[in-house]
Amino acid sequence: MGTSTGTGFDSEVLRRGIEEETAATMLSLYADDAEIRIVDRYTQPSSPKVLHGRDEIAEMLDDVYSRDMTHHLEECVVQGDRAAFTESCAYPDGARVLSESMMSLRDGKIVRQTMIQAWDE
Repeated sequence: MGTSTGTGFDSEVLRRGIEEETAATMLSLYADDAEIRIVDRYTQPSSPKVLHGRDEIAEMLDDVYSRDMTHHLEECVVQGDRAAFTESCAYPDGARVLSESMMSLRDGKIVRQTMIQAWDE
């Protein structure tokens, strides 16, 4: 997995942000005007959940990182002003979550992200 690119995006910081137990590092990767679209069982493609700006993103990240679960960056590809990654998560009871994200970058920060996630039920 590469680290830095011409865009200034650092996949090693992404790995730390995903795998740490707090949301602070992950939140630092987002531009102030960032937007995340989330598609899953409940927020399907025709009506995704959309978060606007770092405040809304911080709320979501704080909720995720408050849960008793582990997070692991499986893969990350950075090319120009785009990046994609796979994240796997596990709860203590063995339930798993998998998410795939495609991102647009500006000045080393995430400005747009589409996340598709699925989990064990």
